[in-house]
Amino acid sequence: MMKCLFFLCLCLFPILVFSSTFTSQNPINLPSESPVPKPVLDTNGKKLNPNSSYRIISTFWGALGGDVYLGKSPNSDAPCPDGVFRYNSDVGPSGTPVRFIPLSGANIFEDQLLNIQFNIPTVKLCVSYTIWKVGNINAHLRTMLLETGGTIGQADSSYFKIVKSSKFGYNLLYCPLTRHFLCPFCRDDNFCAKVGVVIQNGKRRLALVNENPLDVLFQEV
Repeated sequence: MMKCLFFLCLCLFPILVFSSTFTSQNPINLPSESPVPKPVLDTNGKKLNPNSSYRIISTFWGALGGDVYLGKSPNSDAPCPDGVFRYNSDVGPSGTPVRFIPLSGANIFEDQLLNIQFNIPTVKLCVSYTIWKVGNINAHLRTMLLETGGTIGQADSSYFKIVKSSKFGYNLLYCPLTRHFLCPFCRDDNFCAKVGVVIQNGKRRLALVNENPLDVLFQEV
């Protein structure tokens, strides 16, 4: 009986040694929990605050730069400025301040649904004309233009995301909550579309694009 136990121990010893060696030198990576969301940072490295105002500025300088601002859309019959534009240069006026309103929670993270609102004093008639949304397809420009007149917290065309740019800074995405909204540019897995710039009547207008999204930074006002 003692001999059997002795030989059994001899047989198990190499297995225990191999197991210990493999575990210490080749650890098994178990599936981790969901990745921790990354906060969106402003130009000073501070986390964006839903209660603060920011200017959306370009990552480029000079003629390639220019802040985002609220302006009058060409041929629009809206009673208030209703277009989302970008200045043709970073030399000149500053952009219109905005605030970011997350769908849930009290913080602003990358890849999180949120509303964007121009944060400026306005008359009651024009309050809704401060909230970003995406309009219908513009047949002439063959894209969907960003405009105002959206709503906060509603499942319509007013939701966006901030994601890290592959170059520098951040990109904006348009992400309707449901696929019922006509959006031929929303082609990624999350049904989102990139926000870029088109030229409308000599002005840079924010719009949905297939390529060359607008790289931006957020400067606290």
